[in-house]
Amino acid sequence: MATDTLSQDDVNALLNNIDALAVGGEAAAPAAVAAPSKAARPAVDYVIYDFKRPERVSTDQIRSMEMLHDVLARKLGAALSSYLRTIVDVKMVSVEQLTYQEFIMSLPNPTCFNLISCEPLDGQMVLEFNPTIVYPILDKLLGGGTNEVHIPEREMSDIEWRLIGRILTDTLTFLREAWMPIMNIDFRVTAHEANPQLMQIVPPNEVVILVCFEIKMNECSGMLNICVPFPVVEPVMSNFSTIQTWFGGRRSNDPEIERRKLNEGVHKVKVEAIPYVAKTNISMHQFLSLKPGDIITTKKRITDDLLLTIDGKPKYMGKAGTFGKYRAFQIKRTAGPADQI
Repeated sequence: MATDTLSQDDVNALLNNIDALAVGGEAAAPAAVAAPSKAARPAVDYVIYDFKRPERVSTDQIRSMEMLHDVLARKLGAALSSYLRTIVDVKMVSVEQLTYQEFIMSLPNPTCFNLISCEPLDGQMVLEFNPTIVYPILDKLLGGGTNEVHIPEREMSDIEWRLIGRILTDTLTFLREAWMPIMNIDFRVTAHEANPQLMQIVPPNEVVILVCFEIKMNECSGMLNICVPFPVVEPVMSNFSTIQTWFGGRRSNDPEIERRKLNEGVHKVKVEAIPYVAKTNISMHQFLSLKPGDIITTKKRITDDLLLTIDGKPKYMGKAGTFGKYRAFQIKRTAGPADQI
């Protein structure tokens, strides 16, 4: 039998087929019918859309809400620091949109859950304080001074709800001021509950805007959440598109205008003025024995000036009396370090 001899072209074709089998697992296809490579395929530009969580609030509106509530964070931090006599830092963490069910499932149980009316808008909002910051505040209000506070796993008592009511009132006052560029809204607490799952103010899949704040006091910290259902604010959402322009136009470059605005604002601030007649020391027995008509003697002479304090600080010396049908105080001079009650 004659031996067949391979030509050089046959050898090259055989080697090419062997290389293709080693790399791709099958022989190479002819060039005319070769499949296009992945690199040659055009890229598909698409965005995953979840119909259960429609994006109903634009990025500009989210940014506007951040500006509004950043003002609330600064005012609330200053008020809490003054009220609790300690440094309280309130910082806005985020503004995001999610479903009401996701918001409810993210809350602890029990918690400080409050329903807020927002007339003239229809519907209700939610103001929630985490127990991790509510109980340290209550401990401070009741005279506690330790940094480590036990967080009980129970519902708040009626007395604790009354104590925290002052904090809720201040928060709603500053919230009302923060929303003034949008609308004059009267925020009021209509109900409170420990279990957030019992309060279904909107359908579970309804979109809400969640504003999250972090409150830090000493070694304790917790979250303050404001939940705004989209149907409640939908009638005024167009106002959020112009809020950035409103904030940008508030500040003037003229120092004289800024000074005049500052003076006008300071003149409206209310201060507490108390004139002190005299002071003395008596025993507890004498105090318990006091009755109408008794006279308490002091070292203060009737011709001596009285001390007037402004917000608890000695400020002026003068005389007390009447001006028409009003009680009055006549200022004679500025109080000095040596002046006493």
